[in-house]
Amino acid sequence: MKKVFLTAFTLLLAVGAYAQDPKDWGGVKRYEDDNSKLAAPAAGETRVVYMGDSITDFWIKNDSTFFTKNNYIDRGISGQTTSQMLVRFREDVVNLNPKVVVILAGINDIAENTGPIKLENVYGNIVSMAQLAKAANIKVVISSVLPANKFPWRPAIIPTEKVIALNDMLKDYAAKNNIVYLDYYTPMVDSEKGLPAKLASDGIHPTLDGYKMMEPMAKQAVEQALKGK
Repeated sequence: MKKVFLTAFTLLLAVGAYAQDPKDWGGVKRYEDDNSKLAAPAAGETRVVYMGDSITDFWIKNDSTFFTKNNYIDRGISGQTTSQMLVRFREDVVNLNPKVVVILAGINDIAENTGPIKLENVYGNIVSMAQLAKAANIKVVISSVLPANKFPWRPAIIPTEKVIALNDMLKDYAAKNNIVYLDYYTPMVDSEKGLPAKLASDGIHPTLDGYKMMEPMAKQAVEQALKGK
């Protein structure tokens, strides 16, 4: 019974069960209080913001020490698509004055959490976030979408090839624009172009082992961005 409940709870979060004002489509209010209490960066402080969906949202809950010991700020919201992240990007990233933003997004767009969307528009939303950050002198790390070959909450959609295609687009954009590309996909993918159960028991959301695999890659990408690539 416990396993069934946890699975249902995880899936509920995956499709956007975060309790927010129904008028707050972009989720701007989720971190409003936290942002208002956050002091301006101190002299010499290297502030880093992680922008994302449930994978980022669950990260700090699975391994909070990764964020606290590295002065990383988690701004993930479960279930969100890139369109929603773009709405709150100024409040949750730009206005916090970080040195670096790590963007991990796109899987929920492929799942059509907020309706059908062309892959080119998903890519465009991520590019728009990167452009906003660069205009504010924030270094950018664009993360690949994690491997996925199924959606437990939307089994009719097979994400495999769209994940690969979006990652190719993001990698190419990063290379052409002097942006660090953080490739989670290659070291994490299994023989079926998905995530192995040890790294993500539901095929989408990393386990602690999954996050532990991601963390050194993320930290290295941040350090690379700070050096200016």
